[in-house]
Amino acid sequence: MKTLVRLFLTLVCMAVVAVLYILLSPQAGLRSCCQTPGVQGSPSAPTLLSFQGYSRVPDGKPLERALCRHCAVVSSSGQMLGSRLGQAIDGQECVLRMNHAPTTSYEEDVGTRSTIRVVSHTSVPLLLKNQPYFFQQSQETLYVIWGPSKKMNREKSGTTYRVLLKVMERYPHLQIYTLTEEKMAYCDDVFQNETGKNRMKSGSFLSTGWFTMILAMELCEQIYVFGMVSDNYCREKNHSSVPYHYFEKGRLDECRMYLVHERAHRAGHRFITEKAIFSRWAKRRNIIFTHPSWAGG
Repeated sequence: MKTLVRLFLTLVCMAVVAVLYILLSPQAGLRSCCQTPGVQGSPSAPTLLSFQGYSRVPDGKPLERALCRHCAVVSSSGQMLGSRLGQAIDGQECVLRMNHAPTTSYEEDVGTRSTIRVVSHTSVPLLLKNQPYFFQQSQETLYVIWGPSKKMNREKSGTTYRVLLKVMERYPHLQIYTLTEEKMAYCDDVFQNETGKNRMKSGSFLSTGWFTMILAMELCEQIYVFGMVSDNYCREKNHSSVPYHYFEKGRLDECRMYLVHERAHRAGHRFITEKAIFSRWAKRRNIIFTHPSWAGG
């Protein structure tokens, strides 16, 4: 009799444990309340992530998208001329470009696709000059606009932000995001941590390339940078002379521009300093520089 009672109690305990396991299992809870077949987290669809610091125009929602496995970050440098890298660039899952750098007439060298375009507030008027190209033809492009608070402020309706609102009214299909003030401050803090210098006190302006690389490191698992020279390139005696922008031939020389800005006491983009920092980042992240090819140091 005692054996039967002991067996009965054992079976009851096992049943209770099984029920508790089913109820308390985190996987079961996720499936029942948070996951839908074919949506986030399922094998058939990539997981969407929320990127804080990038705020959608006009509703302010944060950027949500899946990570990119392989990204091409395409420099606007004249180094791209004659590179014939267009096919390699378009072959990456995501393609990041900067400001108003065009692809039309340069497809063989820079490709045709633009997944994300990071744009300075000063370049927004240049986008407006070619609205059919930027806002009608480039259907897949997501725009990330950066600038100072007085230009980008939403509550006080900064001048650049007002322009973006009008663009959205005319082209409601567009995806336009702005960097939040917190994200702008974060980018300044990264510069100070890397250089030991306060950006504003040192008379420095961050470049669009700086914001693009920070976004790329958040968004991309592997980054291929096309057409960016190393921090030592312009100090070498035998460096080639190319235009500052591949689409502005015969105008500013790239290295001359870099050196003038690096030495400027006020309002200078520290292009060479930034490239030295990118080189250090490449040691810790999957970043590969090509054409010219150089290793992170």
